[in-house]
Amino acid sequence: MENGGAKKWGFSGNNEINSTSGITIRGVLNTLMESLNPEDERPVIPLGHGDPSVFPCFRTTQIAEDAIVDSLRSAKFNCYSPTVGILPARRAVAEYLSRDLPYKLSPDDIFLTIGCTQAIEIALMALARPGANILFPKPGFPNYEASAGFRKFEYRHFDLLPEKGWEVDLDAVEALADENTVGMVIINPGNPCGNVYTYEHLKKVAETAKKLGILVIADEVYGHLTFGSNPFVPMGVFGSIVPVLTLGSISKRWIVPGWRIGWLVTSDPNGILKETKVVDTIKSCLNISGDPATFIQGAIPQILEKTKEDFFSKIVSILRQSAEILYDQIKEIDCIICPQKPEGSMFAMVKFSSTLMEDINDDMDFCIKLAKEESLIILPGTAVGLRNWLRITFAIEPSSLQDGLGRLKAFCQRHAKQQ
Repeated sequence: MENGGAKKWGFSGNNEINSTSGITIRGVLNTLMESLNPEDERPVIPLGHGDPSVFPCFRTTQIAEDAIVDSLRSAKFNCYSPTVGILPARRAVAEYLSRDLPYKLSPDDIFLTIGCTQAIEIALMALARPGANILFPKPGFPNYEASAGFRKFEYRHFDLLPEKGWEVDLDAVEALADENTVGMVIINPGNPCGNVYTYEHLKKVAETAKKLGILVIADEVYGHLTFGSNPFVPMGVFGSIVPVLTLGSISKRWIVPGWRIGWLVTSDPNGILKETKVVDTIKSCLNISGDPATFIQGAIPQILEKTKEDFFSKIVSILRQSAEILYDQIKEIDCIICPQKPEGSMFAMVKFSSTLMEDINDDMDFCIKLAKEESLIILPGTAVGLRNWLRITFAIEPSSLQDGLGRLKAFCQRHAKQQ
């Protein structure tokens, strides 16, 4: 039959996946990159995603690099991995996380994943069932919505409150939950907001979840990346109040997002997750999914045990400096407001007033025109659940950040309504 004939094929692309790809951060960033002006000879400044690894000041520690080389050359890790992860790596993660907890984790509490992204997928896969629902923060990380959507898992949004340092609206959580609610997600330190929750607020989250009979999924991929008044408190501290699934990785603290090694942890000293078969379901999900590369797993004990504190201090110091640059320079842009100085992670949420701009319709229009005119990439708030907000990462060289904020100011002045 000739091409273009009338034959009807029995297959087609999955339209549900196609329809959700546009709300992922990668999907939106791809759209912005396509909007760049190829004739602009200035370097593109990436303030849209949290990957500072391309900047020399954020290079990972040599201890981590040597650990990878030693693991690979040992020839001990060329085999398939157990689906839960190799034991020495799980033991090392348990010891690393137990430093901040009032109880000791066991290797049996640790499940290694292909970065935190797979940890999200496994957690949601384990909890999804017909008729169930789960509560997500708004703004938040859109991979949660995408992963739940693929699994026909109903999700509902509770607000984070910018006027209260992006705390969880716990009244909204109680109003949203019903007998079919299985859990709620919190991200701390916050992506996209740059907030760090206090011990007191996290305890209230735990007590609210216990009252509702739901578990907490605690996304702590930015754990310990804090530089404000609030120290990082892992949600697992409250595991005796409510069962917690803790998600994390080495991607952000060690600045190696491409190494794709993370974990899903049952922070549950009372054993509720075993009693309710959640642990069994996690294992079943891992049996049908991929595993992190074994030579990366083999390096984990050396990475977690031998990295010196001065490496972490240097990274936090650069982030603190960059957060201050961002917060101070945003004040000089009339149409943009940053409600809170970032205290953790690598991001800030800022609100822009489209009513003060001449020819900008919304946040997506803003970011597309900004990319085209200034070779500056900033993520529209729509991608993380808040229209007419922007998520800006400050995890780049401070000089590049200042250049980018200068371009942002020039763009806003050029498009400002004439008084």
